[in-house]
Amino acid sequence: MDGSRVILECLIKEGVDTIFGYPGGAVIPLYDALYDYTDKLNHVRTSHEQGAVHAADGYARSCNKVGVCFLTSGPGATNAITGIATAYMDSSPLVCFSGQVPTALLGKDSFQEIDITGVTLSVTKHNFLLRKVEDLPKTIREAFKIANSGRKGPVLIDIPKDLMLAEIDFNLDDYIPSNLENPSKSEFELKEECENKKKVDLARELIRDCKRPIIYAGGGVKSANEEKLLVDFAKKIDTPVLNTIMGLGDIDRNDELSLGLLGMHGSREGNLAISNSDLIIAIGARFSDRVIGKSSEFAKNAKVIHIDIDPSEINKNIKAEVDLVGDLSFLLKDLYNKVDKKDNSKWKDEIKTYEDKEHIIGEEEFHPQNILSLVNKRIGDNTVTVTDVGQHQMWTAKYWNFPLGKSFITSAGLGTMGFGLGAAIGAKLGVPNKNVVLVTGDGSFRMNCNEMATVSTYKIPMLILLFNNSTLGMVRQWQKLFSNKRYSETNVDPSVDYVMLAKAYGIDGYKATNIEELKTILSEINIDRPVFLECVINTDYDVYPIVPPNETLLNLICN
Repeated sequence: MDGSRVILECLIKEGVDTIFGYPGGAVIPLYDALYDYTDKLNHVRTSHEQGAVHAADGYARSCNKVGVCFLTSGPGATNAITGIATAYMDSSPLVCFSGQVPTALLGKDSFQEIDITGVTLSVTKHNFLLRKVEDLPKTIREAFKIANSGRKGPVLIDIPKDLMLAEIDFNLDDYIPSNLENPSKSEFELKEECENKKKVDLARELIRDCKRPIIYAGGGVKSANEEKLLVDFAKKIDTPVLNTIMGLGDIDRNDELSLGLLGMHGSREGNLAISNSDLIIAIGARFSDRVIGKSSEFAKNAKVIHIDIDPSEINKNIKAEVDLVGDLSFLLKDLYNKVDKKDNSKWKDEIKTYEDKEHIIGEEEFHPQNILSLVNKRIGDNTVTVTDVGQHQMWTAKYWNFPLGKSFITSAGLGTMGFGLGAAIGAKLGVPNKNVVLVTGDGSFRMNCNEMATVSTYKIPMLILLFNNSTLGMVRQWQKLFSNKRYSETNVDPSVDYVMLAKAYGIDGYKATNIEELKTILSEINIDRPVFLECVINTDYDVYPIVPPNETLLNLICN
């Protein structure tokens, strides 16, 4: 069979049923082969390659499978770079297939030729430029293995057009899917396992002796599918849980042990809790600058147990007394089995005194807190919430009641405006039995609103909630607080009629300017179809608390 069909057959063997992409000259053979596979593979053509990669990313995060996308050469591949970098920063497993000029034209500045493997070298876990069609099956298997093992991430396979047309003898029965391979453990992995047995005992002792512990949980918990184990562990040692923005959903936000978001926009309660703790148990999280603030002042009296699959994260920003490197499922289960039950009632009572009780939003104020609360109640818990990047992202992280599981998808590491709409499309296709809500802002929405066409074409049910404050809100807030209110290039022209734009795509559109209008709209909308809801809010609403850059978490501005 020809190379194009080999690709599709290998994808089916890998369990792929959904592909996102955009056709072009270098991948015409691949799309020609796809014509005969519509009963086995669902292809979603987005409006732009960046949207395709974001959709594959949202799909991967929602259902914990590898996201797959097809890209053509040249601008098709370069358009995808932001999406690939977004997935790389957030450890999201993708396999991207890019078409390339024929092998005889490589390196000759041919039409739509770009060295995409060179360009993406720093934002992929690995990439491949194929030279022989015979290498296709083993390369695809290796790509899926790399993307979905260890610290997950994107892999790119660049395939010259002539290899898609070339024929090879290929026996489907000889293809062993990446998840069925059982490779022997490396010498490094065996050494780590041996050392971890001793370290688990040390961790157990630290947990036994501490008086003010905090669990700091990140996206690695969701990546390992161990949200329930985390909750069981937290309850056994009676320890409050703080989350990175990627880790929201690790524990039900309504759980008494959940303290929500930590760091620059974390609550006063959470930031003071970790600052006054004597033990931090970091699980599947990295100590990024947005979390720790001034590193030399971060939780100065706390010892650290750091559990992570990536050894490069250990001691990178914060020193750990005990590091447990390896498979989170195995390590956390081992620790859970060995720790003793604890009662931290006094410590939990102390944390309650840290709550900010001075700044209460009135129930009738058309503030994002009230808007999100009403939408949250209307949509319910069986929901995946997706955001773009900016103030609306932080409001959602602070005020939405995330249920246990993969209930929150956002661009955290790269902070990609325009991520949300594509990711929401992918999320809905990944978990069609769940509601999907996209929370976006007028600045982010303008970045990739062309994907409204994808929502409309494929009739993808979701609620798009747009906060319109006629400004690039987060940048404006920083200009207000740290640049003497010199508002440079952050005003957004309010002339766009977003409701009319939604209706132009055949999507139901609504606009609310106060609480009563919002309540009426929410009682009328049908979330089994695409719905667009614009909420016009005050330009001067800001996200609080905020920790100024390079400041200690204790020096947070509450209003």
